[in-house]
Amino acid sequence: MDWSIQEIARLASTTSRTLRHYGDLGLLPPSRIGSNGYRYYDAAALVRLQRILMLRALGLGLPAIREVLDHETDAPRALAAHLAWLRGERDRLDRQIGSVEDTITTLNRKEQLMAEDMFDGFDHTEHKDEVERRWGAAAWASGDAWWHGMSAAEKAAWQERQTRLLADWRAAASASGSGALGGLDPAGPEAQALAQRQFDWLRAIPGTPGGGPGGAGPSREYLTGLGEMYVSDERFAANYGGQAGAAFVRAALQAYADRNL
Repeated sequence: MDWSIQEIARLASTTSRTLRHYGDLGLLPPSRIGSNGYRYYDAAALVRLQRILMLRALGLGLPAIREVLDHETDAPRALAAHLAWLRGERDRLDRQIGSVEDTITTLNRKEQLMAEDMFDGFDHTEHKDEVERRWGAAAWASGDAWWHGMSAAEKAAWQERQTRLLADWRAAASASGSGALGGLDPAGPEAQALAQRQFDWLRAIPGTPGGGPGGAGPSREYLTGLGEMYVSDERFAANYGGQAGAAFVRAALQAYADRNL
């Protein structure tokens, strides 16, 4: 089954001209072209268009979207990662909505505002004290300046990269099971490829030990220490699907450090 360009434009609330532009850029080639010259799109093309529109909503430009789509060809996994990010954003927005609703109610009732209840969901510095305690005030200041120096599109691309990495860790940890036959080995090539991505991700963050432009990357102590923290702190363990997933990540990072650091 396929749909004409006019049908897709209507369903996606876009225009035929936009879809043709996506096709000309190689982002969304038509599945076939009819004898009448019309472009038609099958189900796979619709999935690709959904991903394009979601990435556009994040503020990514078309060249960046092309890079993301070319890099991540497993559509279900990519959509799952994006869904996890959207759910996180929904939770944050729900908290913001609740804060604003409470403020309006309090103002209408002419009651005393409670400052500690007014900014839930707005705080990007929730880990500031912890970062400064672990790695110093300079680490926080450098990372904070780096983040605020990004454009909205750059922030969206970074969050997308982080979300994909976490989703791939969870998938690998789930596949690893509990030592089941055929499960992923934390020291095996798949897990070590993820460990390399984790290393590269950390190296790109100014303020982290070994991070920032020209940085050599995290030290052995820092990388393995993060692995321990992922397991011991349930907030971080949740990012990897729980304690078992975090333990898998820790083992993979330890194996990476043993080989490379």
